[in-house]
Amino acid sequence: MNRGSLGVRELNTALQRVLNPVHPGEAAVERFGWRFQIGDKVIQTENDYDKDVFNGDIGIVERIDPVEQQVAVRFDERLVKYDFGELDEIALAYSVTIQGSEFPAVVIPLATQHYMLLQRNLIYTGITRGKRLLVLVGQKKALGIAVHNDRPQRRYSGLLSSLRD
Repeated sequence: MNRGSLGVRELNTALQRVLNPVHPGEAAVERFGWRFQIGDKVIQTENDYDKDVFNGDIGIVERIDPVEQQVAVRFDERLVKYDFGELDEIALAYSVTIQGSEFPAVVIPLATQHYMLLQRNLIYTGITRGKRLLVLVGQKKALGIAVHNDRPQRRYSGLLSSLRD
């Protein structure tokens, strides 16, 4: 979940403060609700075929050039440059939603405030993302609800009607 006190946005902001604190005098840029600074872990949030980066790619901010108004992000062996106006294509990635990637360590917050997401299949997906370490943090009641809920909520995205048009 992205919103709320246990959502990805709040967790990213808190984790950034601890894992990559602000260094006075070091270049940083604030855009689209995020503060980006050198050393930040970021994720590409949409496909960009021109830059050859895709939704879910994770990189590290390597340079910030306030004169050229560009941020350079290292994705594996590639350095990708973003104009400040393109920074809505990336987000902090200290915390991410459950996706298709595996990570060395995974922490899953479980709270009843995320009632709609307390589903057995989502907990299973999250658990399978941790390669070496998995930590469940939260309420036992929330875990119990999720384990006993084997009926995923039906989503009404409008996709089917769009495909029919």
